Amino acid sequence: MSDDGTQESAAQQRVDHPILNQQRLGGDEARQRKPKLPKKLYESELARLQIELVKLQEWIKAEGVKVVVVFEGRDAAGKGGVIKRIAEPLNPRICRIEALGTPTDREKTQWWFQRYVARLPAAGEMVLFDRSWYNRALVERVMGFCTEDQYREFLRTCPEFERMLVRAGIILIKYWFSVSDEEQERRFQNRMETPTKRWKLSPMDLESRSRWSEYSIAKDVMFNHTDIKQAPWYVVNADDKRRARLNTITHLLSLIPYEDLTPGQIELPPRQPDIGYIRPPLSEQTFVPENY
Repeated sequence: MSDDGTQESAAQQRVDHPILNQQRLGGDEARQRKPKLPKKLYESELARLQIELVKLQEWIKAEGVKVVVVFEGRDAAGKGGVIKRIAEPLNPRICRIEALGTPTDREKTQWWFQRYVARLPAAGEMVLFDRSWYNRALVERVMGFCTEDQYREFLRTCPEFERMLVRAGIILIKYWFSVSDEEQERRFQNRMETPTKRWKLSPMDLESRSRWSEYSIAKDVMFNHTDIKQAPWYVVNADDKRRARLNTITHLLSLIPYEDLTPGQIELPPRQPDIGYIRPPLSEQTFVPENY
């Protein structure tokens, strides 16, 4: 380890960390223990949890709470699927998804965290980051898109940046979706064979897969520096998509002390009485063709 706390070698980069040790020791064996969750049970549990998410949303809005949830993991680990199920029943004005692309030339000259800060929640909002500022510690590190100095500066700065967010009143929750080599390959094959999913597979995804071990080292170093008390990493066993979605949503709900602020029974007001309105002829309007 260097004077600034950054790891120097592959041997040093294999850190002694309770979450990572659990992941290593329980890895593939743990993934094989449970059969795939039945679809009917999954759908019923998801429906129940989505009702709770709506309650969480109403509490966030009423109390002016600010929530940030970070989703990280390898390509095809299932981050987008979980985010979709969380946001599905919610008001997009309250729950917002942020999936930032490659930085522009202008953004590359900014402080690394700057474009993420611009997308943090105001009071009464929840933001779901589909990948986040951790791109610097992962894909940029592995692919060589940042310099060594930029990488080391990120590892130094990130913990304090996140402590600052928490001190400012933001609830910050970070998830790492852990997927096995075999399951990632199966999902990649499925994407290649499914026309509606082929867009999900980019040349960068394939290159990342060819650097599996380098990515693992980068992830270990990232955990070692950024698994802080104020914003710990939570690892999701993501080989079974259905279980991963339910486990993540259940865990997310357990971390936030929301209250049920569901309004009482709503009664529709009576319609306005007839005031002599005459609708224009339908022939004057352009309708979508009824092909079905």
